[in-house]
Amino acid sequence: MKPVLEVHELTQDFGGLRALNEVCLEVGEKEIVALIGPNGAGKTTFFNCVTGIYRPTSGSINLTVNNVTHSLIGKKTHEITALGMARTFQNIRLFSQMTVLENVMVGCHSRTRAGILSALLRDRRTRREEQETVDKSYELLKTVGLERQWDETACNLPYGDQRRLEIARALATEPHMLLLDEPAAGMNPNETRDLRELIKRLRDRYDLSVLLIEHDMSMVMSLSDRIYVMEYGSPIASGTPAEIRSNPDVIKAYLGESRDA
Repeated sequence: MKPVLEVHELTQDFGGLRALNEVCLEVGEKEIVALIGPNGAGKTTFFNCVTGIYRPTSGSINLTVNNVTHSLIGKKTHEITALGMARTFQNIRLFSQMTVLENVMVGCHSRTRAGILSALLRDRRTRREEQETVDKSYELLKTVGLERQWDETACNLPYGDQRRLEIARALATEPHMLLLDEPAAGMNPNETRDLRELIKRLRDRYDLSVLLIEHDMSMVMSLSDRIYVMEYGSPIASGTPAEIRSNPDVIKAYLGESRDA
């Protein structure tokens, strides 16, 4: 399987603290991969390095889109988004006072062509592009099941719907690679089940590669093609869900003791 995301020996130091220690990870085309580990393992730091929020101390990060490989080291967040990577956050980051539709439209703007002058003059091409943006945003809301709430203020949505809205906004950037940071956090079992099925549908519909951080092990095991496990910033295991479930190093990391103890 051709890798879309390749991370090799990624290291991140903060002063005297090593938050990531030579982490290697790959995500293939249309693959769903989970990154798991106890709290403080470095998972979100890893996401922040991959998406340009942090500049890694060393290592390489490559994104391959349409058979062209791009190094992400040193690139700004908006540049990485333009290359075809989008993410959601552990703490929901919506524009709370904007409508549901407007939040998705914001994501579309990374792919629009109109400049400041065109927006001021509102020529025919700009008006057509604005309508296309509205139509595209509404279709994405239909995809995640939020079309009836299109004119609702984002902060008034139930928590689970806010999670889905953040995913719709990420999809509006037309990504090839989607990073989800604890998408099921705060959801009840029914919402988590629906989210799991949504991620699978999105992967198939948009030919997405997906990398997610998640603490819900039932969701991780039932959704992922492969799993990477970290502890204290270092990789300790990788494999299929069945392999990870029975790995003694993983059991020790989560339980604090070996299975035979």
